[in-house]
Amino acid sequence: MIKTLIFDFGDVFINLDKEGTIQKSIQLLGKDIITEAKRSNNQDLFKINDAYEKGKISTQQFLTFYKGLAHNINESDIIFLWNSLIKDFPLHRLKFIENITNTTPFKTILLSNTNELHINYIKENVSFYDTFKSCFDAFYLSYEMGLRKPDNEIFQYVLTENNLNAKECLFIDDTKENTIAASKLGINIWNINPKKEDVTELFTLKQELF
Repeated sequence: MIKTLIFDFGDVFINLDKEGTIQKSIQLLGKDIITEAKRSNNQDLFKINDAYEKGKISTQQFLTFYKGLAHNINESDIIFLWNSLIKDFPLHRLKFIENITNTTPFKTILLSNTNELHINYIKENVSFYDTFKSCFDAFYLSYEMGLRKPDNEIFQYVLTENNLNAKECLFIDDTKENTIAASKLGINIWNINPKKEDVTELFTLKQELF
């Protein structure tokens, strides 16, 4: 029996524009710069982004790295580009999690790979962020934890910290590598497809788990 619901944030509650952000990155930085950065053995984009989402580097260090990729961009350009990933937060999803909190016995946890710039942007642009956050029994952001999905340690931390039985948990995330990692620990999963499914359909689409 499922007793705990563990939710991702991006493309589960708040919509993201991943494809559009990639195209904007190419337009601002140039395709050659992005390709070369990915080939670097030291500070490639993936390592920098990973380190930033784990809180291993500061926002200023993150911005300085990106400024070093192209001399014709400034910090405001980078921040605008970085935050363009974040789109809208449909109100019906807030109502959904509020309903779970107020009318069901489920323990609710949010587990998100994110960073300081994105969270600050969300706080400034989502008027009900505090209300949303208050719906959860635990609210985990990767850059505050020093851990990141799909690393095994982050799931183990959540299970241990909250005294959870993996078989009694359901983890909802749009990234397949994250749900695969969770499933290896015995956690039930829903690898949600944000283009076809909505988290508010949870109890309909995954009724066999409840």
